[in-house]
Amino acid sequence: MSHPPTLPFVVIADELERLRAEHPLVHVLTNEVVQEITANALLAVGAAPAMIVAEEEAAEFAALAGALLINIGTLYPARWAAMQQAVTAANAAGVPWTLDPVAVGVLGYRTAACRELLTQHPAAIRGNASEILALAGWGASGRGVDSTAGSASALAAAEQLARTTGAVVAVTGEIDYITDGETTWATPWGHPLMTRVVGTGCALSALVAAFTAHTGNRLNAVAAACAVAGICGERAQSACDGPGSFRFSFLDALYVLSPKQLRELSL
Repeated sequence: MSHPPTLPFVVIADELERLRAEHPLVHVLTNEVVQEITANALLAVGAAPAMIVAEEEAAEFAALAGALLINIGTLYPARWAAMQQAVTAANAAGVPWTLDPVAVGVLGYRTAACRELLTQHPAAIRGNASEILALAGWGASGRGVDSTAGSASALAAAEQLARTTGAVVAVTGEIDYITDGETTWATPWGHPLMTRVVGTGCALSALVAAFTAHTGNRLNAVAAACAVAGICGERAQSACDGPGSFRFSFLDALYVLSPKQLRELSL
């Protein structure tokens, strides 16, 4: 199998420029461990986060947002009810929503929830290799939230999942692969230190959601989100001493990355 092409810097630049011009409102229903870094990452990149979690408000707000994130990391009945209502309202309003299937395939409750969500037309799905393999029905191999498989091993499963759901699927790892089932991009940026900071993957899923807002090319938008996170991860690592300072350097990198810098990298 040939290696998918790398997403061009000019595409990343165009998508980042579009996001910052639109400043999309992102409704975030994410796990409770990562809410702060998720909100800060969205603000740094140029989006507007809102964590509306009450069942009484989730549907009303989802319909007003530019995009919705559903992250099942800390799933429990009240949060699940709010997620169901938010997804239904988002679909009715034409708001794209992104699924982060945290630890799917490892535990039955969350796996059943994700199976139901797959029938609700997600615009994008972002997971590690083990999560994508499990979600596509190719077997569970994860260890909690951690993947025990490389991203390349899940590429075929991601392509199948994209074709069966209509979603753009991003399988992330040392190299990220983003596919709509027909066309696939690779984004080879990032650093292993990103796996030593809680919430970088969940923050990436929120960036994916933000980039899908008001886009004319969902595949490029999702791929650009992965690229931006990876490029900023590399830059943050070069400016930090370890996981603690990486967190702050990563947010700074998201804030200062410019479309002009990205276009210059393609020259």
